[in-house]
Amino acid sequence: MGDFASAAFSTGLILPALVLAALGWFVPRLLALFWPEGVKWLMLLALASTIVMAGVGAAFFALLYTSQGIGVDDLWETGGMALAAHFLRLSLISALMWGPLMVLSIAYIPRNWVKEVW
Repeated sequence: MGDFASAAFSTGLILPALVLAALGWFVPRLLALFWPEGVKWLMLLALASTIVMAGVGAAFFALLYTSQGIGVDDLWETGGMALAAHFLRLSLISALMWGPLMVLSIAYIPRNWVKEVW
């Protein structure tokens, strides 16, 4: 039973879900450190966070593929741009994990505003 749990955590769905969920929380908070205050800017922060998370998610899945022993050359031979679309699709599906936490993180950001009022 311990081996199954260890395998599920390291190569299964648990570790990727936890990492993507944590990134969904921290990416908007990190971007907000350098982002102007205001409602319009908050909406742009949400868009930028979504784009960053889509790229991070695609890169994370590519890393998972290569950590499983699949070479980058083997992946590229399967279709070039189709490969990028595949990883982007996986990233968008993973938005079910990181999306809700990202929304909660963005909703919390106006509490720290100094110049603007929500």
